Amino acid sequence: MHCPALPDGFDFTDPDLLHHRVPLPEFAELRRTEPVRWIPQPHGLAGFADTGYWAVTRHADVRYVSTHPELFSSTLNTAIIRFNEHIERDAIDAQRLILLNMDPPEHTRVRQIVQRGFTPRSIRALEERLRARAEAIVAGARARSGAFDFVTEVACELPLQAVAELIGVPQEDRAKIFDWSNRMIAYDDPEYAITEEVGAESAAEIIAYAMNMAAERKQCPAHDIVTTLVAAEDEGNLNSDEFGFFVLMLAVAGNETTRNAITHGMHAFLTHPGQWELFKRERPGTTAEEIVRWATPVNAFQRTATRDTELGGARIRKGDRVGLFYASANHDPEVFTDPDAFDITRDPNPHLGFGGGGPHYCLGKSLAILEIDLIFNALADAMPELRLAEAPRRLRSAWINGVKELQVTTG
Repeated sequence: MHCPALPDGFDFTDPDLLHHRVPLPEFAELRRTEPVRWIPQPHGLAGFADTGYWAVTRHADVRYVSTHPELFSSTLNTAIIRFNEHIERDAIDAQRLILLNMDPPEHTRVRQIVQRGFTPRSIRALEERLRARAEAIVAGARARSGAFDFVTEVACELPLQAVAELIGVPQEDRAKIFDWSNRMIAYDDPEYAITEEVGAESAAEIIAYAMNMAAERKQCPAHDIVTTLVAAEDEGNLNSDEFGFFVLMLAVAGNETTRNAITHGMHAFLTHPGQWELFKRERPGTTAEEIVRWATPVNAFQRTATRDTELGGARIRKGDRVGLFYASANHDPEVFTDPDAFDITRDPNPHLGFGGGGPHYCLGKSLAILEIDLIFNALADAMPELRLAEAPRRLRSAWINGVKELQVTTG
């Protein structure tokens, strides 16, 4: 089937594309005409020994792939849809130790252990501390005169502190985790002048730091999540390597994604002032879910077909990579009424901003929703007159819908 509105050579994972915009018009065209489409790439461009991937753009198809890990593997080529073309295959394969890149039954075993840290009781135990931190973060930003960068002064702080609180990182070490996680995902953006080698070194730093924490808790157990995961006497615990890679995943999944959701949410409010007034007045409980749908911080992950199959009218061969484009699924008019509207009262809201269901549904969803609620309530209370000072500066990335600077002002 021909898709005339999609130019030859158009690639949804081109980092220059996400540097400027999320390609919502092109997603809409594919959903209408060719919902599962082969996107060719020069051999090895994405770091894989192939010539492209299948773009999956409809909500129903993204959910189907996500909930059938026996057909679509996270392990074979990892969930990251595009690496640098110079990456070595060994470096890709090493990432299979991260929960994000595991398949059942190994994924099931590790997830059953780590979800101990994300029980409703665990999240409730953090709520008051995080509320106080959210209020302090906003108070600190409010004390500044003139314009300031919302990303660095507000959005990045609470997710970082939440992850640090969850795993017990001392206050004096939290800036290190932030810096390492930034370096891991910024290699596509020339402004940061960070190579994949530097990103890999930062990943190794996080893993080593976490492994040292695990070793310490095994020697001296404490009443914290690290002890629960690695040193408790419950049957089944993480070894030091597994804990290291778990913290590595948290540094991105629990920090970068929530930070970008908060930033996109603030930008959405400031460009939809009626919604900001509605939030300040009524504080709808549906707000955070709509912010995540609207933001969709992870534009895409991938799976690899384990055997020949059919999806959305396309014949997918064993070994083909399949891109799950969550931003497209979250704007599917078959699922969402007026999907291009930012509506904080949207209910129901079956968005896929936390994944398409199945084994990889976001482990930290409850924590992310809590953080978003807390920070926007604090902003509405202390900075109700916040205004946009400049257009956001977007991150150059193949798969993260990121904002690296958002200048705002109260003046």
